Amino acid sequence: MKNILQALADAVGRDYVSDQPEEMYFYARDPGLMPPHQPDYVVVPGTVEEIQTVVRLASREKIPIVPMGAGMALTGLIIPLKGGIVLDMKRMNRILEVHEKARYALVEGGTSQGFLKSYLEEHHPRLRHSIPDSPATATIAANVMIHGQGRLTQQYGFNSDMVSGLEVVLASGEICRIGSCAVSPDWFSKGAPFPDLSGLFLGWFGATGIITKIAVKLYPRKKMRDVEIFLTDDEELVPSMIYELTHTEMVEDINIFVQPRPMIFRGNHHIALFFTGDTDEELEFKRKLIWHALDPYIKSKDGGFMGIPPVMKPTLLDMPQKSVSRFADVKKGGGFEYSGPIILVEKYPQCARKIVELAARYDLGYSGMARIIGRGHSMMYGFAFTFNRADSEMMARTRSALCEISLFVLELGGVFWKPTVEEQKMALEKMDPNTRALMKMIKANLDPLGIMNPGNWEVA
Repeated sequence: MKNILQALADAVGRDYVSDQPEEMYFYARDPGLMPPHQPDYVVVPGTVEEIQTVVRLASREKIPIVPMGAGMALTGLIIPLKGGIVLDMKRMNRILEVHEKARYALVEGGTSQGFLKSYLEEHHPRLRHSIPDSPATATIAANVMIHGQGRLTQQYGFNSDMVSGLEVVLASGEICRIGSCAVSPDWFSKGAPFPDLSGLFLGWFGATGIITKIAVKLYPRKKMRDVEIFLTDDEELVPSMIYELTHTEMVEDINIFVQPRPMIFRGNHHIALFFTGDTDEELEFKRKLIWHALDPYIKSKDGGFMGIPPVMKPTLLDMPQKSVSRFADVKKGGGFEYSGPIILVEKYPQCARKIVELAARYDLGYSGMARIIGRGHSMMYGFAFTFNRADSEMMARTRSALCEISLFVLELGGVFWKPTVEEQKMALEKMDPNTRALMKMIKANLDPLGIMNPGNWEVA
């Protein structure tokens, strides 16, 4: 073991490798409910060449290796289930290029969402990228690896749909470039007109390769941004309301939330509508179309717009929204986890009723949130529970509620988003056998020794 430690130190420098218990404790867990599992080493590489050296060593010695962004996924995807090396990407955080006219940014694999946001605001104020509601330290590569969502999801799909190129270190230690960058100096397409090979890596949670560079599409940053909130107490009407709103093509982002506190929120479904414009006229044009789309529900007294106090607007317009992080400590114990299946918008009523039922039965604090993906093509419904980490009985109740949600989601026709290892097994068991065999073949060919984030997407 000492020889391995020395070899890792030779690869990245002694200051950037550790096997100390206090550091292994930190890297053994994430903020969710997944039981911890301690790694043997933590390595913080600074270059692609250092990653290649570490991966070749891991391959030679058959040591598991787990790439890590900021560790914010909550569902155990960066917990080293079989020990080995955690590869912390935090030092590889450079912005390598912003192509203003082609609207893409090329960044290293450890670059955070907050860093790119700040850089664009300072140097390219007319551009923006799709920012998730995770803390600003969350990394861009990890977000797309889990098919993340952000503030442009309703317009353009998952954040992984906004990737325009990848550089990946394979389990062999070789570097592979995916997309136009494989034949061109420009990173404008991850696939078309070539076969799209990005699917060999996106969604695999590092089980097929380590992303070292990633290009993401940028979009116009309008001068003004506003929000409206539409209320209804009838969950059955929400899908048709969403259909009308997405049909206008005027809304940047649509979120629906339901929660028991404060009391003013109880019993209502709040549809938050975000829209942008470069002029007052553009903003008001979009507002009128949004109001017009919902006018039938206002006339039938099935819903209405909520007046938003000026003090509340900055909170709603935050990117990322800090209120999401604050919910994690409602129970004053720093515990928060949610299941966020991808499912048809028409299934919203069943999901909304299920979270209220589970919260009552398991005596848990909850928040239900849906984010519309594409033009209403699907939604992510977040079944979120908060708990006190010092209360093991409360944590057990939360685990039981989330387990019940997993079964409920499959029965309802949904698919798991950033699934836990157990949910991965459930999905694989239900999956078409030929699809499952194809996944097995991909994993076996890209990671023949089974060292890349083992335990994830393992097909028996």
